[in-house]
Order: sequence, then structure tokens, then C-alpha cells
Amino acid sequence: MDNQRLFLYAGLGLLLMLIWQTWQLDYNYVPPVETQTSAGQSQSLAADAGDATLPSVEPTGQANVTFDSGVVAAEGERVSIRTDVLDIEIDTRGANPVLAALRQYPETLENPELLVKALESSPSRVVLVQSGLQTREGQGSAPTHRDVYQFAEQAYELADGQDELRVPFRWSEGGVEVTKTWVFKRDKYGFDVIYDVVNNSGAPWQGWHYGQLLRSEVGDDGSDGFVRSFTGGVLSTSEEVYQKIDLEDIASENLRVESSSGWIAMIQHYFGTALVPEQGENTTYYSNYVQATGRYILGAASRAVTVQPSESAQFTSTVYAGPKIQDRLESYAENLRLTVDFGYLTVLAQPLFWLLNKIHGWVGNWGWSIVFLTFLIKAFFYKLSEMGYKSMARMKALQPKMAELKERHGDNREKMGQATMELYKKEKVNPLGSCFPMLIQIPVFIALYWMLIESVELRQAPWLLWIDDLASKDPYFVLPVLMGISMFVQQRLNPAPVDPIQQKVFMIMPWMFMFFFMFFPAGLVLYWIVNNVLSIAQQWYITRVVIGESQSKTA
Repeated sequence: MDNQRLFLYAGLGLLLMLIWQTWQLDYNYVPPVETQTSAGQSQSLAADAGDATLPSVEPTGQANVTFDSGVVAAEGERVSIRTDVLDIEIDTRGANPVLAALRQYPETLENPELLVKALESSPSRVVLVQSGLQTREGQGSAPTHRDVYQFAEQAYELADGQDELRVPFRWSEGGVEVTKTWVFKRDKYGFDVIYDVVNNSGAPWQGWHYGQLLRSEVGDDGSDGFVRSFTGGVLSTSEEVYQKIDLEDIASENLRVESSSGWIAMIQHYFGTALVPEQGENTTYYSNYVQATGRYILGAASRAVTVQPSESAQFTSTVYAGPKIQDRLESYAENLRLTVDFGYLTVLAQPLFWLLNKIHGWVGNWGWSIVFLTFLIKAFFYKLSEMGYKSMARMKALQPKMAELKERHGDNREKMGQATMELYKKEKVNPLGSCFPMLIQIPVFIALYWMLIESVELRQAPWLLWIDDLASKDPYFVLPVLMGISMFVQQRLNPAPVDPIQQKVFMIMPWMFMFFFMFFPAGLVLYWIVNNVLSIAQQWYITRVVIGESQSKTA
């Protein structure tokens, strides 16, 4: 068993795993639920996305806002907000955002005006954040995410030189006045929601704040050819800092966890939405599945607060709706950067990303950063690779003797095996010598793979010439062809298997890999090419120079 053979087997296993994941998502997809209207006509429930159930959990100084217009909104009216990074639409029913388009992230380079939506409610996809107040029966009135608010202006825009934009909504009933204010800041994908409650009812008011994330069934979220990443919920608490929650788990069992810190999130490939409640206060995290509409819900409810007559109270939480950029995420909540999900090998992928990011800060191009990172990884493993290539060279030198043993013993596997082991012992060759160094490197290769496919920084990032998006496949398949050629050349440097069937399989394998890699992101293929070229150069140097000089001195 040699280095190249193990590498090919590991790569083939990875490809089969990705193909299986793709098949599972493509053929086990459950379409959105449809119901019958009163007229008997079928309609998608995505249009009624905002009507999620109220939370079924009951948890154990005020800003002065002037409403000049005093307009009372009809249900479903929209208020638009524009910042330097977000286009937001807020529905006055609940005063919650129903659209959050990311101005710096077009869906495709060909259509830059079509923006990625971190929040939306459309027939094909629903991802929303909802918040409201609840009270116990007989403890006063409160606006849930279903109640209609008054608004002051129809449109808001963050002006040049302005760092903060406040968008207030107002609700009142029975002497209880609630002002719900959304606070947006320059160059921020996170925005605060502040509830100011004033009790003029003449009786104590007792209530709590809740916020919840809901989404529809998974369609094409998190997919790009063979690349699939986790799409679903995440919960972080003081007990468990990062817990992925599959949508199937939300549908099968309701969650209820209490913690004084943490957050919830709905994530997908490159982008996510998170809700961070006020830290240091006891919060009840819950989940729910609305079967009638096919909506999955993760929520957080604050502790109950009693507001005496003529007094006030305030509830605050933060919403993040945008790209999964680690530095930005960590500024909103501890461990929120973990939504950049590198999988089980995060302990290796995280320092690799840190190094890649540092290199990018120096060279200013993500493609060249991948090239330089590959150089550094190869340099780090040089001694291990040297051991493997030396063992491989000795194995290659034994090929004539191995062929003689094959002719002598024919199809007698037992005698062939004994004779082979005696030959290894006589020549002082360890057949696993080329295998062990590669086994140590495989976790690094896998961690690098997940790091490259999960980093939004590479999305639509150009390299050179026709490669204008390192996260998409090479449109002309030049890189996959070069990768196949490099694998073929590298294979020719290795000792050929004695078995003729294995020889044929290994001759086909580079071209089979080339075919699969035609659909892989260009950044991954670029890494593989550079790694192969460096391996060829390293193997040639060790085989011809290091071992050659050693043999000359011995002679």
C-alpha cells in the first residue's frame, strides 16, 4: 500500500459521501404544505408565513418618541428601511421585518441587482424573525407578532454621515402603551429591537418579551453542485455552546431549555439569521413545529416583568441577518462565530482559516491566498512526506523482484504473501512506511476542504482571468483538467501495483476524479492542483536528489 493509493482511496470516499448527501437532499425533499381555501382553491401557505403560533412557554429609562403623522396602518402595510448594507421591509402587522436583502451580496454575478435575502417570505422560501410581548390572563394587554402597530413614516434611509437609524412603531390598548423601536447602524448586519412599555392602565401589568425565528421546509438552501452544508437550527446556552438542531428534530419534539446566556439561529450555506436575547437574564429557549403551515420555529422568551401603574419597563434583543463572517458574528454574541460550521474538525479548520485570512490581508486576493496556504501546509508536512516518499522509492526499486515473485508463485496467494514479506524483511523495507505519514495529513486535508467550502469570503471572490468566483465551478473546466493531468503525472512517479486489474483501475482514477471535480468550487480545485504540483516536485526532489546522493555516498 503506497501514499498515492491511500490518498486516492480517501478522496474517492469523500466524493462518494458528497454524492450520497446530494442524493439524500434531492430525493428526500418534502415540498411545502398546501391547504384548501374556502373556495376550494389550492394555495401555498408561504403567503401566510407570518401567522405562526404564539409561544406556549411562560417564563419564570424610556425613550421619548414623537409620532408626527399619527397614521394607523392597515394590516399588512410595509415600511421600508435602507442602510448602507441592508434593504429592509417591516410589516406593520407585528412590526417585524419580512424582508432583509443584503446589498453587498448579489445572488449571481450575472444579475447584480438580484440580492441575497437573509429574511424573506415568498411562495418558495420563508425565513423570518418575529417578536412580541405576552401577558398572563388578567395581567394586562400586550402586542404579539399578530397585532397591528401605528407608524410615523413610510420610508427611512440611513443618510451619509449618519451612524444610527431608529425606526419606531407604536401600539396601545387599555391604558398600556408600547413603543417598539428597531435600531440600525452603519456597516452592521445586526440590529436591535427595543420594547418600551408604559403602564397607564391603573393596574399592575405583568408580561414578557419573546423572539422567534421560523423557516419553511428546506429546498435548495445550502447547495452548490456537490457542496452541501448544514441547513437548520442552532442553539447556544451556558451548558452547551453550540448545538445543531435538525428541522426533523424540531418537528418531532418540542424543546425547552433555560439559560442566562446564549442565542438561537437558523443557518444555511454562507448566510444565517440569529436572535440574541438580553444576556445575563434568565431566558427560556423553545422550539415548535406548525404542521398546518410546515413552519419550524426556534424561540427565546424573557423572564416575566411586573410594571406598576404609571411606571415603565424595557425589553431588548438583537437580530443578525447576513453573511456568516466570523469577526462580525463574534461582535454580537459569544460563540456566534461557530455558525460558520467547519464540522467535526473545527479544531483544525479554525486555525487554517485564521492563517488564510492573514495571508489574504497581505496579498489581497483569495485565490493567491489559497496558493500560499498550500505552500505553507506542504512545508509544515515536508519531513513526514519525505519519509513517505523515501519508503515509496524503496518500494519502487523492488518492483522487478516483486514481478519475479508473481511469475514464480502465480495465483498462490498464500505463498505470494509469504515471499513478499520475506522480501520486505530482507531489503529492510516497511510497506506501511509511505502510508503512515499520509494518515496523519488526511484530517488536515478534510478540515481544509470544509474550511474552503464554508467560508463566505470566497463566495464570488475572483482569482485571475476567467475565474471570477472561487466558490463556483470553473465555467470552462480548465482547472479540473489540469488537476486530472497533475494526478496522472503524480501517479506515474509511484510504484505500479503488481496486479493488472489494479493497474487498470489506477489508470482510470485520475480521469474519474477530473470528471467529479468539474462540479466542485474552483477554490477547492485550485488547492488540489497546487498540492499535486508541489507533491510532484517534492517527490522528484526526494527520489532523484536526496535518495540519489545517499546511494552515491554508500557506493
